[in-house]
Amino acid sequence: MRGRDPADLPLAVGSGRKLHSQVQQLLPRPWRDPRLPSGWLAGIGHNPLGGISLTPLLADTALPAGLGLIAQDEDGIYAGPLAGLVSSDTSDRATAIHEVNFYILLALIGLHVAAILFYRLRGRSLVMPMITGKAVLPRGTAPMRPGHWWVALLCLAVAIGVTRWFIAGAPPFGP
Repeated sequence: MRGRDPADLPLAVGSGRKLHSQVQQLLPRPWRDPRLPSGWLAGIGHNPLGGISLTPLLADTALPAGLGLIAQDEDGIYAGPLAGLVSSDTSDRATAIHEVNFYILLALIGLHVAAILFYRLRGRSLVMPMITGKAVLPRGTAPMRPGHWWVALLCLAVAIGVTRWFIAGAPPFGP
């Protein structure tokens, strides 16, 4: 790993996907991107402006997932699997933030959809390339490199293990 930028590591979601769905294409790095500021809307994969808008969307998607682990409703009937590990006040605060964050997440999703529509009006379809991973590229564009399948499998195994641990009440810390 010597000499590599930490942002070159693949995102768990994109680790089995092509190069352009990995962290190095999502997170903007002005010091390494010669397209800035003139090429904010150009390029293959996520352009710098797309990376800037996608970063808060990914972070804001993780926030309610994390808060939902410790949140519980007013009656205490429905509670996240880790709610027993925190005080009632902390759980109430997490619930309040969780509820308000819903509207922030809706706004960020709306912004993302607006960007897709913006590109559609400019004659570039983004929906099918997002689904299939294939797009019509300009001549001379370097081909995409596929990710490693074993990294995607490892990420899936870790996600299943962590989810199972949460469902079990996070032993040995749980009740």
